[in-house]
Amino acid sequence: MFNDKTVSAVLLIAGSSNRFSSNINKNLEKLNDKYVFMYSLDIFNNCDYIDNIFIVVKDSELSTVKSILEDFNSKKEVILVVGGNSRQESVFNAITLSTSDIVIVHDGARPMLKQEYIDSSLLALTDFPGTSIAVKSKDTIKLTDDNGVVTQSTPRENTWIIQTPQCFDRETLVDSHIKQKDVLGITDDCILLENLGHKVKLLLGDYTNIKITTGEDMNIITEIMKKVVRC
Repeated sequence: MFNDKTVSAVLLIAGSSNRFSSNINKNLEKLNDKYVFMYSLDIFNNCDYIDNIFIVVKDSELSTVKSILEDFNSKKEVILVVGGNSRQESVFNAITLSTSDIVIVHDGARPMLKQEYIDSSLLALTDFPGTSIAVKSKDTIKLTDDNGVVTQSTPRENTWIIQTPQCFDRETLVDSHIKQKDVLGITDDCILLENLGHKVKLLLGDYTNIKITTGEDMNIITEIMKKVVRC
């Protein structure tokens, strides 16, 4: 419980992994003898604020994930949810099954999830309907047209790189999904709230919280884990 509100964690592992160098889902790869998604699952499982966990999986990988979880010492109710054809559909499938007041959405391919991200996200949700962990851009970001010609240079001090977890008032997020179910190009749930005029608060994370996208990222994460002590 957090301020007498119930909290569901939504762990997304149903991605296509098209840019990954292996033929299997990157979430189901071993990282230091542990499946990638299990790092985040362990954090959620040990978090006192979280009441239950929804893991969104591909239908074709449902039996594989069930097998992996057979030896998992769960302190929470863990519900497997079949994902949709897009990230947006996958999140919607989970949050409509939840009855919690708050949902925390996280990419399983970000194994460096920290308890402090959850703490700061829930705290900020008392003033905002949506929050996201993010980091300030180290580089100048330029916007271009379809031909690669610069149309705008963004001020670096106000430019952020979005990560997860993202935290939401569940009813607001469900409503935002329903009203924009046919909108294309939604790459994260914050956009859904932004489109409807809801204020989203960005919370400073750190640069170790990278998402595994390519095979090279596995090597980067391995080196990070050698230097970072996980609590």
